[in-house]
Amino acid sequence: MEEPSNKKKRKMNPVILVLGLVSLFTDLSSNMIVPILPIYLTTVLHVQIGSIGIIEGIAESTASILKLLSGWITDRTRKHKLLMLMGYGLSNLTKPFFAMSGTWSQVLLIRFADRFGKGIRTSPRDALLADSTTKEERGKAFGFRRSMDALGAALGPLAAFGVLAVFTNNYRLVFWLSVIPGVIAVALILIFLKDKKQEGNGNHASIPRIRFRNMSRRFIWFTLISTLFTVGNFSDAFLALRAQDTGMNAALVPLAFFAFNMTSSIFSMPIGMLSDRIGRRPVLISGFAIFALIYFGFGRANSVKWIWILFILYGLYYAFTEGIQKAYIADIVPQGQRGMAMGTYNAMIGIATLPASVMAGYLWETFGPVVAFSTSSAIAISAAVLMIVLRI
Repeated sequence: MEEPSNKKKRKMNPVILVLGLVSLFTDLSSNMIVPILPIYLTTVLHVQIGSIGIIEGIAESTASILKLLSGWITDRTRKHKLLMLMGYGLSNLTKPFFAMSGTWSQVLLIRFADRFGKGIRTSPRDALLADSTTKEERGKAFGFRRSMDALGAALGPLAAFGVLAVFTNNYRLVFWLSVIPGVIAVALILIFLKDKKQEGNGNHASIPRIRFRNMSRRFIWFTLISTLFTVGNFSDAFLALRAQDTGMNAALVPLAFFAFNMTSSIFSMPIGMLSDRIGRRPVLISGFAIFALIYFGFGRANSVKWIWILFILYGLYYAFTEGIQKAYIADIVPQGQRGMAMGTYNAMIGIATLPASVMAGYLWETFGPVVAFSTSSAIAISAAVLMIVLRI
């Protein structure tokens, strides 16, 4: 009797598998665009670096309030699938418009719509994943989803590189082709994903209002520390610009993104399992420290060789933090409040990306990339120290 039970435990939860595949195809689609968009803006549309910071900051931050709202709606309605369909659908409907854009303001609007969709889908997805797992396997589950996410994020730049190499820097063709994996992701949700059946009597009286007041002290402090860290974690678009700044050929930049995402994909699940054994906190503190070292290196890199090494190592930061942060929140917040908690956390992180990207653009243009990356490194160290001192 015990052996079949163990086999059942080892079997992959269908919800986790579907969410992993959705993340793979969505990030494949998005990351065909992400590495080349800043280069397209600077070389084709002749946009200034400061304006790129504004585009990335507004696109992420303005839509972030939806992560909070969609999390609250998730706890109220338990309609994870519907909200995810709306979010993933909107993001993928916007992608063809990149190919038709001719000004930076049009790109801003398209990026805003894309991130608007992400704001709708992220909280219900994270809440569904948290509700479908136990604490003992949660790190592994979130690590698996992050691993698939990173695999898609690796394949996207690789596909973009192939298109640019064959069709001689045809950026617009990349934008058009990115629609295909996005449509597959939406189809997976529509056909295979089912909402988790609601337990209990369905009474919504205990569901929190949109405020910090009902959240635990640990959740509040963790969210605030993570928000501080994000102020120093500016858009990866600046990494593409830094690579080009040191002499990397524009066509090779997508391959650099492929490298760091493959590192993240390989290590995310094992590190998630490690967090199940030793706890989320030491893993997260290590992740903040790794980020600080890598950004310090990006600021001082003076050759393409070092840029390649740093991009490969950069994937470790994602493996140590992305899935682990969500698993940690699921550990400290009870079921029925996780949509709201995930939404609050995602919104705070998203809002912090606006000052992060604007600050990065300003520091880069005024003082140079060394100061911009060093400032980010110092903020990451501060966040790690706070995690240690406050024992969050």
